[in-house]
Amino acid sequence: MTPEEIGTVTGTLGIPEFGTRFVRQMLEDTKPTTFGELVRISGLSHGTDVWLNNAQDLVRSKTAVLSEVISTRDDIMIYLIYKGMEPSLAFKLMEKVRKGKGLTDEEADLMRNHDVPQWYIDSCRKIKYMFPKAHAVAYVMMAVRIAWFKVHYPIEYYATYFSVRADDFDVEIALKGMDAVKKTIRDIEEKGVTASPKEKGLLTILESVREMLARGLSFQRVDLYRSDATRFLVDGDSLIPPFSSVSGVGTNAARNIAEAREKGEFLSIEDLTKRARLSSAVIDVLKRLGCLEKLPESNQLTLF
Repeated sequence: MTPEEIGTVTGTLGIPEFGTRFVRQMLEDTKPTTFGELVRISGLSHGTDVWLNNAQDLVRSKTAVLSEVISTRDDIMIYLIYKGMEPSLAFKLMEKVRKGKGLTDEEADLMRNHDVPQWYIDSCRKIKYMFPKAHAVAYVMMAVRIAWFKVHYPIEYYATYFSVRADDFDVEIALKGMDAVKKTIRDIEEKGVTASPKEKGLLTILESVREMLARGLSFQRVDLYRSDATRFLVDGDSLIPPFSSVSGVGTNAARNIAEAREKGEFLSIEDLTKRARLSSAVIDVLKRLGCLEKLPESNQLTLF
């Protein structure tokens, strides 16, 4: 699996806090190697005017490295105390900056008197809101746990991830294979800001579908008797999609099929339609996916 195959060099697709394009770019810019640096990135990504037009420029210009830029509100107080400032004053300045109130000229002079570099003072003045470090730590702990499963139990990870996002999933595209997935991704990306919210949600899903296929894993067809209503099921190195992953099949219809199935096999498409209370549109979609190919149209026997 190469970065070209999955469209990113980070491998963090689907990981909370680190899967968005915004944070993936941060990872590429900073190249973190420790848990502590991941915490800093989490803080940077949740602040307002903390990374963009601020720390990002400092890192790219090599004015400062990731461990030096301001990432969470706690950084300011700890840094100023380390520089010899009285703790209560360091706390006061931290509170002003993290609320976006900036610094007065007198406060900036005070920081200079404690050997605080000018780029640090300028950075404080740009900040509008800052994330607390404790929140960042909690988020990164969760992300690292999920990332461990993604590495060591990939098929189980994707089953869980897609089950949570099943409403945005389009199984027809996934079943067409890698080329179709890549084409749909390109088509949505070309729309840019004009892409609809539904398309943007689908794009996020398809990025992980592309990655899963590149890792040698696969999807099976939706199965009338094996598919769950809303959860992706693991079958070896492949996933059995749920009924709700089919575009046009809502959660209620998916559950109706699963519940009707518990009362015995379906005799025909007519029987399925009545027992699961499905619309003709849902039946048409299931036919197109090959779910109903073994079922006759009606319960009537044809003698001639």
